[in-house]
Amino acid sequence: MTIPTLRNYIDGSFIDAADMTFEKTNPVNGSLIAHVAEADRDTVNAAVKAGRSALEGPWGRMTVNDRAALLRRIADRIDARFEDLLEAEVSDTGKPETLAREVDIARAAANFRAFADMIAAQSLDSYLTELPDGRQALNYALRKPLGVVAVIVPWNLPLLLLTWKVAPAIACGNAVIVKPSEDTPSSATVLAGIMSEAGVPNGVFNLVHGFGPDSAGEFLTTHPEIDGITFTGESATGSTIMRAAAPNVRPVSFELGGKNAALVFEDANVEKTLDGLMRSIFTNTGQVCLCTERVYIQRTIFEKIVSGLVARVQQLKLGMPHEDSTTTGPLISLKHREKVLDYFARAKEQGGTAIVGGGIPDMGPDLAGGAWVEPTLWTGLNHDAPVMREEVFGPVAGLIPFDTEEEAISLANDTAYGLAASVWTSDLERGHRVAGRMNVGIAWVNTWFMRDLRSPFGGMGLSGLGREGGSHSLHFYSEPTNICISLSEVEPA
Repeated sequence: MTIPTLRNYIDGSFIDAADMTFEKTNPVNGSLIAHVAEADRDTVNAAVKAGRSALEGPWGRMTVNDRAALLRRIADRIDARFEDLLEAEVSDTGKPETLAREVDIARAAANFRAFADMIAAQSLDSYLTELPDGRQALNYALRKPLGVVAVIVPWNLPLLLLTWKVAPAIACGNAVIVKPSEDTPSSATVLAGIMSEAGVPNGVFNLVHGFGPDSAGEFLTTHPEIDGITFTGESATGSTIMRAAAPNVRPVSFELGGKNAALVFEDANVEKTLDGLMRSIFTNTGQVCLCTERVYIQRTIFEKIVSGLVARVQQLKLGMPHEDSTTTGPLISLKHREKVLDYFARAKEQGGTAIVGGGIPDMGPDLAGGAWVEPTLWTGLNHDAPVMREEVFGPVAGLIPFDTEEEAISLANDTAYGLAASVWTSDLERGHRVAGRMNVGIAWVNTWFMRDLRSPFGGMGLSGLGREGGSHSLHFYSEPTNICISLSEVEPA
């Protein structure tokens, strides 16, 4: 079997592999699936130059309606290349095919269609100005692109989060330079080919592979001709990027980590709540920034919820991604598994009991090289235990009882993060009341992961800076210019 080399994509072409390459392995079994060309500083410079040239060429004069039509063509090509993207996404991440089909690839196409509709319908400020002396003027705003935008995305939902950023950036007329995670280079490479097939002008979409420090990530975020940076990933990396952006006062948009809470009240529908908690804790093996890692349960139903969760966890099926019965894949890498297993050990040291899971499953000899870990639930942990305050990013959650609504709100908000929360109750007034008091960017009531692409999305505290979604994305990726036209024949002396 020939191992492919994934190349960088600059100015409309895949360029020859650099001297530096790194290996991409399959997290399911540890097998080598690709060599990846690591972009050096010259490659990043070429990508920035290509983006700048695109902005100065016909792309910079393309109308809003033409850009919207282009986004729809990209979405159509994603649909046409659905199976190619699916194979790339599953090979990189090991997630079940059913999940990738329903979420990652489908939502990628939806992102382009949604932002095509939004940019075509978006209005800007317009005012008739009337001054006391009788003069009049018309003030109206034009939307201009930021310029060349660095798009840095993580490995957990690589295609979904990439398109979530690229679609509005292109809709607003920017050129983008994408750096996917070194752990998930494949679907971004397929998307680069799709951009060419859809007729995206050369230089508008560029792709560089590599790592962070002293690699493509650092070269990109410190480049003096980058006009904006959007990043999803770890909070510590966000801080580093913010420092890199500060000297040139470039705008940044960050969606960072989370330590998300679920609040389960005694009047909640038990079966629906259990189904929702299973999704929010274990979707994508817990590797979603919105996943729940803290579950606060009213004491009167604590044992019922705990036993129900344990029974459902025992029904999860770890296995090959293409098998319909598989519910749960591996972690992204053996390196990440070491981190998660360290938290398993720390939870035990801090007084926790793994009531289910807590180790490495026996997957048989064919999958022994994969990054497998058991879905795990803890009880007995104190709310202040470090493992309850730090993001694990795995299929884990700590379960803690509470007595009153005020106590539950206090526990949920006692965190340095502020990304998401979910509230489970049959009391509509309580649902509104508690959700409104969550110090988070998004609070769900009796559901999880339901999104309207027009609504604001982002976090507070260590969970991020700024908002994406709908007009919020369009505002970030563009700069308004106000034009004032005098409607008076004579200006005052």
